[in-house]
Formats: sequence, structure tokens, C-alpha cells
Amino acid sequence: MKYTEEHEWLRPEDDVIVVGITEHAATQLGDLVFVELPEAGITVSKDDEIVVIESVKAASDILAPIDGEIVEVNEVLVENPALVNDDPLGEAWFFKIKPSDPSQMDDLMDEAAYNKYIG
Repeated sequence: MKYTEEHEWLRPEDDVIVVGITEHAATQLGDLVFVELPEAGITVSKDDEIVVIESVKAASDILAPIDGEIVEVNEVLVENPALVNDDPLGEAWFFKIKPSDPSQMDDLMDEAAYNKYIG
């Protein structure tokens, strides 16, 4: 897995990348009450705002961590946003993206670097 400074995780799975937020981010946000996902089939660029999440504490945008096409979204989160708090690294993924430039993954942090980043 790779990690961003915006507390997203990216897990390669065949020819797509599964994206979610880290346990650290889920804990900082508190209980999630709303998730708005992008539409499958859209093309995004790195740093585009593509997911909106709201918690009891704040609203946040999730940015596209790489360029590519959104090929699948996790509709379960729309009905059950609290799943992000329960299983942020597993069942609570946000979307799957087919990267247009897989080398962008090389610029992201590995787990050791991310753990050091969050201190």
C-alpha cells in the first residue's frame, strides 16, 4: 500500500488502485455521517476534489491521489458512512481508479514513511 499526505491509502488490485482514508484520518474526523462519491466512468486529475465526507466534527474533501478513470465506487458508504470508522482499511474503500500514469504511485509514501509522517 501507498499513502498520501492527505491521509489516503492506495492499494493496487490487478490493473486498478483501490483508494480509501487511513485509520488516522478516520479517527481525527470522528463519526462519519455523510459520504458523497464520484460517478464511475469519470476521468480525474491528481488533486481534483472527488469525494465529500462529513463527520460530526467537520466536512472534508477527498482529493484524487493520481490521474485516472474512476471505474467503481463503494455505494455501501452512501448508506452506511459509519463503516469508514469501523473498517477504514478494509470494507470502507471509497473508489477504484484505473491509473493513466501508474508511475505516479512512485511519489507516494510507503507505510513506514507514512507512520513517521503522522508521528
